Amino acid sequence: MNASSRQARQSIRNRTRTQRAAARITRRGTGTLTTHAIAAGLTPRQASSVASSLRKAATKLGITGQAGIAYRKGRARACTRYTRAQVAALTVVYRPRRADYQACAARLALAA
Repeated sequence: MNASSRQARQSIRNRTRTQRAAARITRRGTGTLTTHAIAAGLTPRQASSVASSLRKAATKLGITGQAGIAYRKGRARACTRYTRAQVAALTVVYRPRRADYQACAARLALAA
């Protein structure tokens, strides 16, 4: 596989991941903080970092979200799902330093 096809596959994979996360949030009305961050265009590793910072902001603001169960690789895990409006409220307190995280925070604030 040459470099151009590898880059094309990567861009398609990233776009697919983002679109699936956004569709899941639209369909259900809620999503985990990581799902919201992925829908805003971050990679899963970056999204988990942003989500942990947003969780801290949620405790500061007293936003509880909705308890749920997430399934991954056949295992059930407890999770908390938030609406787009709740995530937009969390971004008011969230102050990232990195430029890509700042862009993500702006997209999360506009998504509501």
